[in-house]
Amino acid sequence: MNTKRTGIMLLILLSLSGCAAPEQEEAMKVLLINGSPHPQGCTYTALREVADALEHEGVETEFLHVSPHTVGCSACGQCARTGKCIVDDQVNDVLARLEEWDGLVVGSPVYYAGPAGQLTAFLDRLFYASGGRLAGKPAAAVVSCRRGGAASAFDQLNKYFTISSMPVVSSRYWNQVHGNRPEEVRQDEEGMQTMRILGQNMAWLLKCIQAGAQAGVTLPEPELLVKTNFIR
Repeated sequence: MNTKRTGIMLLILLSLSGCAAPEQEEAMKVLLINGSPHPQGCTYTALREVADALEHEGVETEFLHVSPHTVGCSACGQCARTGKCIVDDQVNDVLARLEEWDGLVVGSPVYYAGPAGQLTAFLDRLFYASGGRLAGKPAAAVVSCRRGGAASAFDQLNKYFTISSMPVVSSRYWNQVHGNRPEEVRQDEEGMQTMRILGQNMAWLLKCIQAGAQAGVTLPEPELLVKTNFIR
């Protein structure tokens, strides 16, 4: 008996017995942010490998290429009152859709041992204006470099997650690839494997969180923020 026919018979039996058919689980979705000036360069190549692994595990993915013209935060404080940035660009687009994504992967090339400037400008405004709405969403950083500086860039990106109560997803090595062009990145076999395992681990964690939520496990109740200034 084929699978389709079996499913139809099961639905018929459930309806005859008065039982409701089991609800289909809503597909989880991850946003992958490409902070490189090049839409399909080395950083995209790494992110694409992560996305393929996620999709193989049944997790939907969506890409966002950060505009090279993204401006930084002006510290005006408007977002605390309105919930969005005073600069109406991609940051507000993402803020308006935060509930759609269950996880986040941020990718960047390495410039002067740090992430790309337009990406940090984007993330500064996004995280500051999010008002805690990113808490509980698994996140990971991916960096791409020709030769060096990956560790410090990787560390800087992870700090956005660890100040926001976001579970950080790891792989079997630090999430970095090496190459000067996409075809060179594909030759970094260990780096590409690291990306695949990262995608698999994120999919596993997302499924664990979903299963926990169905069993009644919720996010911890946040405490009131305590600030201790060094100068009083």
